[in-house]
Amino acid sequence: MWERGRLPRKPRPSPILVPPPPASPPPPPRLLAFLLPRSLLSLAARAMPSRRPRRGPRDRPVARVGDPADADLFYVPFFSSLSLVVNPIRPSAAAANASDAAEPYSDESTQEELLVWLERQPYWRRHQGRDHVFICQDPNALYRVVDRISNAVLLISDFGRLRSEQASLVKDVILPYAHRINSFQGDVGVESRPSLLFFMGNRYRKEGGKVRDTLFQVLENEADVIIKHGAQSRESRRMATRGMHSSKFCLHPAGDTPSACRLFDALVSLCVPVIVSDYIELPFEDVIDYRNISIFVETSKAVQPGFLTSTLRGISSQRILEYQREIKKVKHYFEYEDPNGPVNQIWHQVSSKAPLIKLLINRDKRLVERGTNGTDCSCICSTTKELLRK
Repeated sequence: MWERGRLPRKPRPSPILVPPPPASPPPPPRLLAFLLPRSLLSLAARAMPSRRPRRGPRDRPVARVGDPADADLFYVPFFSSLSLVVNPIRPSAAAANASDAAEPYSDESTQEELLVWLERQPYWRRHQGRDHVFICQDPNALYRVVDRISNAVLLISDFGRLRSEQASLVKDVILPYAHRINSFQGDVGVESRPSLLFFMGNRYRKEGGKVRDTLFQVLENEADVIIKHGAQSRESRRMATRGMHSSKFCLHPAGDTPSACRLFDALVSLCVPVIVSDYIELPFEDVIDYRNISIFVETSKAVQPGFLTSTLRGISSQRILEYQREIKKVKHYFEYEDPNGPVNQIWHQVSSKAPLIKLLINRDKRLVERGTNGTDCSCICSTTKELLRK
């Protein structure tokens, strides 16, 4: 996940004021970031001009402004995934019995506080949040209030736990997970990769991830396949690094949701991903053709004994090198430390939504109350008025 910073605090109702950049045709979409607090603005600052010169992307897709009246988009820097991860399920017995124990942090309460504050803001109310941007990378991020922000642009990893009326490719942006293992620093090559296929992760998952157990049964006795059950830990990351850096192909089966960081670990390892996840959505598909860097296998075929291994063994060394070269060309899109990497591309994606947002805002102004019969061409990118009134 690419949300970093301190634990969320109570939102403060004031925009951050930064002088607008010099005008240059054609102007990028203008974006105002709310202060929630200042320490959480660093993500937006990486992609937008600031007062001091700094190393940054070659092509800035958005420009930060100080006056909300000048903004086309409003970035809400609430780190929803971090808030979810640090939320304790229940206080310890010792803490519960201590008279001076602090009230435990509650992600749900913080979500509610955020929406209470936002819904008081005139710039949220005027368009029901259509021109606001939220990071929701964890599949459960902002789960309590997602129906109330479904008009906004959501930055998400996939649609695994979102309904069609909450999110869509039309209005939202798919993000890559941050890779958890070290990038491979060598050149393309096959000789240094003796293993055919590598996978390390939880064997037993829910929902679409149940395919993992079947794949374990099919692959675990193959001589040149490394497939291991492993939970997240420092040692597991070291083992995964060695495995991915020494394998030609890396398996990416669906988990609890269609996508996972393992896919991006494989890409920065120059290990050709073998994707067995029928409902996966992928980031930046307007600039990346994933057929050039990945192999997609239908789940129904992948679980057939011998199908995966025979398919992969039939791929020539020259074709593997071609995959690796193509991965090297786009690898920077998955390395958050690169100033021209995913953060810059994410803002490009967000800025591309601005014309659609304006269209929907203007369309909403002239719509009258309508019945629910018949097909609504806007159903994938707008929320019903009944829901907005709740």
